[in-house]
Amino acid sequence: MALYQLIQRLLLAGSHLNIPAPPPEPVAPRELMPLVTALSRDQQRFNARAIHYGERYRSGYWSIYLLSALAVLSAVMPLALGWDSPSHRLHPFSGLWAAAEVLMIGTVSGIYWFGSRHKWQQQWLQARTNAELVWYLPMLAPLLPEARLDDEANWYLRVFDPGQHVRAADEVGACCARIEPMARQLLAGAWSDGQFVSTYAEWTIQVLEQQRHYHQGVSIKQRALEHRVHKINTWLFALTAVGAVTHLAVHTLWLSLVTTFLPALGASLHGALAQSEAHRLDATSQRLMQELQTCVGRIKEALAAPPADINRALRGSIEAAVAVILDEHQDWNLLVRPHHLPLG
Repeated sequence: MALYQLIQRLLLAGSHLNIPAPPPEPVAPRELMPLVTALSRDQQRFNARAIHYGERYRSGYWSIYLLSALAVLSAVMPLALGWDSPSHRLHPFSGLWAAAEVLMIGTVSGIYWFGSRHKWQQQWLQARTNAELVWYLPMLAPLLPEARLDDEANWYLRVFDPGQHVRAADEVGACCARIEPMARQLLAGAWSDGQFVSTYAEWTIQVLEQQRHYHQGVSIKQRALEHRVHKINTWLFALTAVGAVTHLAVHTLWLSLVTTFLPALGASLHGALAQSEAHRLDATSQRLMQELQTCVGRIKEALAAPPADINRALRGSIEAAVAVILDEHQDWNLLVRPHHLPLG
């Protein structure tokens, strides 16, 4: 388990996340299974890279925020314990707290430097983009127009222009070029086969329902995390206020510790939560759930169209569904990319 996942699990301890059971695993039409198999190794490779750098990046910024608060704690602990006084029997060990503070600050600097040098965020975004785009290539294959000499290698750029992050996905274009001859052969005349049309539509609906369930889980978890952190911060700042008022009557260094460390911890939790974009991820997932449900409805309506119109209506509805998914992924890139500090 990655560090950021462990921290979030601790923050959510006791929360009841009522995430519904996942829908059945989508089963691709027989004609598209060879494409799914041919792309599985690429998709797994991109996905593994995305998980690797995503865990490093998110664990990194959670570590930076929390270690900053612990550095404040280390700075005030000698005062609270009285070790700063030359007459205290443990005064010779007071330097250990200073060493701990320096170690934490050095660790924060090291994470910042290492994450920036190795471009954790950029690697994560690129790998996640590639993994998502390769995953949907079999769904896009039946929507390809007739081949032309000046065609782009990247299928997404032939069907529609989904954004600059797709234009930069050269590895996805290479996957498209490699499997296109197979796709053309497998799907020759597929749209004249009623069985393929119905199974293709059903598979697309299953994939969209799976995505809808995923975003439902994201929304529930991010909302719970946001509420829990806000609740913890409310208690931290309430205790700080009590400590500050009490300090007017009772002069003790332990109250100084309370009024120094607790606000630092609250600010660190709030900063990490803001960097994770919990609120906007919740809102975006809620919106996407509705849009995916609308896409499913349009595909079902297309299947009920007159036989002469089914193919045209189905192609349009599936293109619209893929466009919604790509727009969401573009929004996610734009949401995360500006957070190049503290980890570029």
